[in-house]
Amino acid sequence: MKSILLATAILAGLAGAAHAADVLQEAPVAASFDWTGAYIGVNAGGGFGTFKHTATGSPVSIDVSASGFQGGVQAGYNWQSGQVVYGVETDFQAADIKGDLSFPVTLLETKVDWFGTLRARIGYTPVDRFMIYGTGGLAYGHFETAINNGSLSGSKTKAGWTLGAGAEYAINTNWTIKSEYLYTDLGKADVINLGGNTLTDKIAFHTVRVGLNYKF
Repeated sequence: MKSILLATAILAGLAGAAHAADVLQEAPVAASFDWTGAYIGVNAGGGFGTFKHTATGSPVSIDVSASGFQGGVQAGYNWQSGQVVYGVETDFQAADIKGDLSFPVTLLETKVDWFGTLRARIGYTPVDRFMIYGTGGLAYGHFETAINNGSLSGSKTKAGWTLGAGAEYAINTNWTIKSEYLYTDLGKADVINLGGNTLTDKIAFHTVRVGLNYKF
């Protein structure tokens, strides 16, 4: 009798273990997030830097500290291979990044009012849904300078380069959020002719921004 009861208990235990294993096997496994695909989004943040100005024949640079708002849109495409993500992104920003020299009227003011970039991105996903990346490529933008309280002014659209880094997190299958830093250098350009003398601007600035993307 004891042998029968022991055998019954062993069989019941084995059946229970088998049932538990079946349940575990049938339980759905969460799929890893796939970064591959196209996306569009919006961003907003701020810019800051030092705008430099030199006149023909002058060894002295007039430097002004600049800062202000920037916001815009971006679009891109990613390809994922293992934990590495390759991509390309373009963005266009409206901006009000400006600096001036005033005493007491505005003697000189320079402002970047729009800019954009076309960049490569290379990222790494240390954990599912989270990516860190480096980025760099072409930059272009428009800036203007006014002197003597706006009595003389000039502007240029100039191409340059940009370099930066960021982090991005997938909230769900379609939506991601990101934070990003970029250093943008638009180089030098002659903006105002002063009767044979030329005022040359050197425009470079930093931007820090957050963004929201929709992945198709």
